[in-house]
Amino acid sequence: MRKTFLAGNWKMHYTSAEASIVAKKIATEVKTLKDDVVIMITPPFTALSKVSECVKGSSILLGAQNMSYMESGARTSEISPSMLLEFGVEYVILGHSECRLYLAETDEIINKKILAGLKHPFKYLIFCVGETLDERDSGKTLEVVLNQVKKGLNCVSESDIQRIILAYEPVWAIGTGKTATKEEAEEVHRAIRLEIMKLYSKSASDNIIIQYGGSVNSNNVKELMNEPNIDGALIGGASLKAESFLSIINNVL
Repeated sequence: MRKTFLAGNWKMHYTSAEASIVAKKIATEVKTLKDDVVIMITPPFTALSKVSECVKGSSILLGAQNMSYMESGARTSEISPSMLLEFGVEYVILGHSECRLYLAETDEIINKKILAGLKHPFKYLIFCVGETLDERDSGKTLEVVLNQVKKGLNCVSESDIQRIILAYEPVWAIGTGKTATKEEAEEVHRAIRLEIMKLYSKSASDNIIIQYGGSVNSNNVKELMNEPNIDGALIGGASLKAESFLSIINNVL
């Protein structure tokens, strides 16, 4: 049985002091969890050090929102995998739609980052895929998403695929208050799982975690998680307040 992964993505919110307050509240409340539920929080780079201290000794996994595929060098503003590991980072979000849009990250760049991340001892890499509203309205959702999956996982071995968490995030549902219906989300998740079976094996397909991201909140998370191919959520705005994130967690438990 696959575990449920609930990851909060704090994006460009909070100073390190502010992030610490939220992280402490979450860590205090989430002391004991079912073995099949994993909680993850992803603060800004500048808050990693303090948040790492807040979650130390807890069951919460600490993550980063992006990273370079380079280990070092003339890459102004970027941060390397080793730098993240120094702060105790256990997973990295890669290919988020906002990075694709605002940082011009292509499928090829994202693939390089995935391959670089797999060379380091991160527990997981969250690989994001998703279509725009125009692509959905044109009936291209599955074509776009599965193409992103194939390109992003190029040269990733079957032994490494177990460290990849896929996150389907329809771009039109991020931060808009809109969300895909449970049926729409399940259709894409099922297609992704079948694609993993084609690319790797039934075992890889059965075991890979596929999160949903797109205006997830305490009101819709339970019905989404009840779908057979949705294994968790990548949560933005609703993870910024400890109370709302904890409400989501409690609705899944």
